[in-house]
Amino acid sequence: MNVLFIITDAQRADHLGCAGNPDIKTPNVDLLASEGVRFTNMYCANPMCMPNRATIFTGKYPSIHGVRCNGINLNPKIPTFTQTLHEVGYHTCSMGKIHLNWYGTPWSRKNYSHEQLIVSIYTPKDKRRPIPVPYYGFEEYNLTLAHGDAVGGNYLDWIEEKAPDYLELIKSRATKLFDQILHDSPIPEDIYHTNYVTESTTSFLKRYSEGQYGDKPFFLHCSFADPHHPVCPPGKYRDMYDPNKIQISPTINDINKLYSHKVLRNYINIYPRVRLRETTEVELRKFQAYTYGVLSLIDHGVGQILAALNTLGLEKNTMVIFTSDHGDLMGDQGLLFKGPAHYQGLIKIPLIWKIPNLTKAGTISNSLASSIDLPTTILNLLGVKPKFQPPEMQGYDLTPILMDPSVKVRDHCIIEEDEDAHKATKQDQYKNIRVRTIVTEDYRITVYQGYADEGDLFDLKNDPLEQRNLWHAKNYGEVKKKLLTKMFHEILNLQDRLPKKQAQA
Repeated sequence: MNVLFIITDAQRADHLGCAGNPDIKTPNVDLLASEGVRFTNMYCANPMCMPNRATIFTGKYPSIHGVRCNGINLNPKIPTFTQTLHEVGYHTCSMGKIHLNWYGTPWSRKNYSHEQLIVSIYTPKDKRRPIPVPYYGFEEYNLTLAHGDAVGGNYLDWIEEKAPDYLELIKSRATKLFDQILHDSPIPEDIYHTNYVTESTTSFLKRYSEGQYGDKPFFLHCSFADPHHPVCPPGKYRDMYDPNKIQISPTINDINKLYSHKVLRNYINIYPRVRLRETTEVELRKFQAYTYGVLSLIDHGVGQILAALNTLGLEKNTMVIFTSDHGDLMGDQGLLFKGPAHYQGLIKIPLIWKIPNLTKAGTISNSLASSIDLPTTILNLLGVKPKFQPPEMQGYDLTPILMDPSVKVRDHCIIEEDEDAHKATKQDQYKNIRVRTIVTEDYRITVYQGYADEGDLFDLKNDPLEQRNLWHAKNYGEVKKKLLTKMFHEILNLQDRLPKKQAQA
C-alpha cells in the first residue's frame, strides 16, 4: 500500500465545505471526504507549526522530542516514522514544507538550520550547505520555506527555470511581508508556490507510474505552506470571496473577557504579527476572505493530485490522508492567529482518511483523535512490525475507528504549549509561558504554569463557542477536580521511559 499524506498549514477544521462551512469552496477535498472517513474531533498535540509537525513525525509529545516551540530543530537522532518506512523498503518523498528545522535567523553563529529562509534566498545554489539525505527519513524532497508569497527553498530553483523574470521579485517579498498579515500578491497563479507543490507531487506520481522507483511502494508527503499568514492569494483567488458576504466568528466582540483573564490578558498584542492579535471586523473579513482564497487554490491542487492518482492507476493501492498542523483563532474571542489561548478553532484540525477496501465511503466519526496518533496508525496499517517502529511512540492506533467510525480509542487529548521568550525588548514584553490542556468529548480544561488560581474550563456540549469560563463556577467544582486529576495522571503517563536501564540495580 502506498501513502499520500497531504498536509496544510494553519487550517481550521471548519474551513472545509464538507465540514459544514457555507461559504468556502473546497469541492475536491469534499470529494475525498465523501470517499473516506472524516473526523470531527481531531486535535493537534501543540498549536504551533514546528512542535506539532515534529510530533507527527516522531509520534512523541513536544515535551519528549524536545521541539517545545518554534525555533528548535528536531534532533536528527530521534527516530521518525519516515525513517522507519525508508528502512523497510519504502521510497520516501516530500514535496513542500517540512519545517523540522527553523526558518528564522539564529541567535548564535553556533546554530544552523537546513531550512533557513534568508540563507535559501541569498546563497547561490553552488554555495549552499548540502542537506543530508535521507533528511528525517526522506530520500527525495523539493522544499518550500516560509509563508505567504515570500517563499524560498527548491521553489526558487523552479522559478529560475520556469519564470526567471519573477525570481528577484519573489526574493524581495521576504522583507516586504515581514510585518504584514495579508497582502495583494503580484505573483501569477501558475507560478505561486502552491502550484509548485502540486506540480512536484504529480510529477513524482508520473515518474513512479513509469517504474523509475522499481517495485518499492511510496510514502509521499505533500505539504502546502498555506493558509498560514501572511495570506497572499494570487490572481483570481484574491477576489474569489467577498469579505462582506462571508460568515465570521460570532464571538469576535468577546475580547473584553480575555482582558479580564488573569493570564491571557498579558499575552494579547505583545507579538501581534504572529500571536494573539486583537482584530476588528473589517480586518477579520478581509483576512478570512483571503484565507478562503488560498484554501481554494490548495483544493484545486488536491483535485489535480487525486486525478493523477486515478489516471496513473495508483488510486486502488494508495491510502490518502488529509490534515493540517494546527488551526487559527480567526476572530474567535476577537483574536487572530495562535498562541496560549486554546480555543477550539486553534486546536481542532481537519482529518480525512481514505483507504481502499477498508474505509467506508462518506462516513463521519465523532471519536477523539490527535496528531500524535498519525504515525502509529500509518505504520500499523502498513503492517510494519512493532520491533521496526520507533521506540516508545505515544499515540493511539486509529485503525478501529477507520473500520468502524463509532469506535472510541481514546477518552481525551492532551495539548501542550511551551513558548520561550523572544529577545527582550525595553518593555520586556515577550514572556515565557507553559500551558497544558486536556480535551474530552464534553469538556476542555487548561492550566497555566505559575497560575494555580486561574485557568479555563468549558462545557463543550452546552457552550460549544466557549463563551462561559467555568473555572470559578462552584457548581462545576467536582468536574474541575476530576479533570485536573485526570490531566495530572495523563501527564505522568506521557513521560518518556527512555533511555532503558542498562544495569541491574
